[in-house]
Order: sequence, then structure tokens, then C-alpha cells
Amino acid sequence: MMTTTDPESLRWVIDDLAYHQARILLLITAVAAESGHARKLDGLTKLAKLDFLVRYPALASVVLDALHDEDPKLHLSESEISAPTEVEDPMVRYKFGPWDDRYYPVVGALVSRGLIRYVKGRQGSVALTATTSGKKFVDALKGDTLWGQTADRCEAIAQASVGLSGNALKELIYARLADLMDRPQREIIS
Repeated sequence: MMTTTDPESLRWVIDDLAYHQARILLLITAVAAESGHARKLDGLTKLAKLDFLVRYPALASVVLDALHDEDPKLHLSESEISAPTEVEDPMVRYKFGPWDDRYYPVVGALVSRGLIRYVKGRQGSVALTATTSGKKFVDALKGDTLWGQTADRCEAIAQASVGLSGNALKELIYARLADLMDRPQREIIS
């Protein structure tokens, strides 16, 4: 039985949140590095849809015309191509497409650590960009063999999604992955 007073029993939660924070920081930094994204990641809808493509990389080329399965930055294995929804960390289908309930605590933790900051978004949305400290941390992650492939995937997806809003990404996901999105809300996308 897990109790909240036992630090070891909560270690998996800490590790899980750290994993998601690192991936989201890599994604925000990659998007903000592209001038076509106005140097920021604009909106949580866009964050969720781009993160979906990072977490389900074999589906990225189906959704984004500028990507192909052979793109070396996607680092796709044969098993990922043959079973594109069998991923390490699946998402759920929500009202506006793929979603993860951890976005709020993950973004909050990154802001509180000074790795990202809020900037003015369009039409009242929340926009995010990496701070100088966040960019330095991302540079260290890119050099790590465990995070290098994720960083490459984030960069490829950021480049291929230039000019697309969160809503446009959602529409592409629904149109091009209709069978996958045709499921009840809160069901795991697998």
C-alpha cells in the first residue's frame, strides 16, 4: 500500500513528472526556435497536438505534409512504423483531440523553475518560450544519448508545423487520423 508519507513510494511520480517536463521543455524550445512560430509556442492546444506527434512519431508524417517516415530526425524504428500507436506513454482522446492531464502541473513546474516563461499569445491564449536557463538545459539534454532522439523529433515536428495553429493541427489530426480519433472521450489512444 502506498502512503504519501513514504518518499520512496512517490519516487515514480517524481520521475514521471521529470520525464514529461524534459520532453515539454525540448518541444517548447524547438518550436520557439523557429521564426515561423513567432518565437513561441502559442496555446495549450498547440502544445498538446505537437506533443502528440512527438509521442506518436510514426503518425507525424501522416498529419504533417512536410515530414516523411524516412526523415532521420524522427528516428523511426521498423516496430514504430508497423505499430504506430504502441507507444511508451500514450495520451487520451479528449474533447479537442489528444490530451494529457499532466500539462498544467508540467508547465507550472517549468515556469516555477525558471526554464520557460509566459509570453503574450494571440487571441488571449497562453504562449510559452524558453528562458536563457531553459535553453542551456536543453543544450545539455541534446547532448545526452537518452534525450538526443527526442530533441531531434521535437525539432523535426517544430519545423514541419510552421504556420499551423493549435486548431489547424487539431483539424489535421481529426481529418487524417479519423479512425484513431473516433473513440469516446478519456479513452487511451492506442
